[in-house]
Amino acid sequence: MSEPGAFPPVPNLLLATRNPGKIGEITALLEGIPEVDEDGKTLEENALKKARLAFAATQYPSLADDTGLEVFALQMAPGVRSARYSGEDATYEMNNEKLLSALAGVPAQERKARFRCVVAFVDKGTEHVAEGICNGMIAGACRGEEGFGYDPLFIPDGYPLTFAELSREVKNSISHRARALGVMRSYLINRHQRSIR
Repeated sequence: MSEPGAFPPVPNLLLATRNPGKIGEITALLEGIPEVDEDGKTLEENALKKARLAFAATQYPSLADDTGLEVFALQMAPGVRSARYSGEDATYEMNNEKLLSALAGVPAQERKARFRCVVAFVDKGTEHVAEGICNGMIAGACRGEEGFGYDPLFIPDGYPLTFAELSREVKNSISHRARALGVMRSYLINRHQRSIR
């Protein structure tokens, strides 16, 4: 697998192989794909935009996702602007600080939130989206060192710990992204089975 920063940012794309030679070849083919401006009004729009661009550039069946944190007390903000909640050049720390500020004075029982992930699949003549949701609440302060983004603030339902305090294995078994990919996986398996009948 290439080192981080070895090639320009590209849309998220699932490489369904463990063969390092194939990974290297596909990575080289993707070098010309420009970075995607995630300017859609919904997670669905952004995920589809990234998958369409990847497919148009490579003609490979392409997967992409977009994810947002939706806080009920904030009318589902930050939502589609989760990565840019505190500005275009936002850091994770800046976004977390803004979220805590926006929820200042809001009691624990009213800090319900959910992570929502939309995965888009694009192939010739086909587009399909799948959604995964993980419900929880926003902690009163950042906790934990694992994960990224809003993970130090998000406590998933059924757990006393934030995503950043849970092990990667536990998080990946319950996360919004895992759920969306599980739905997409079922779709792709069914699609493949139909194609070989």
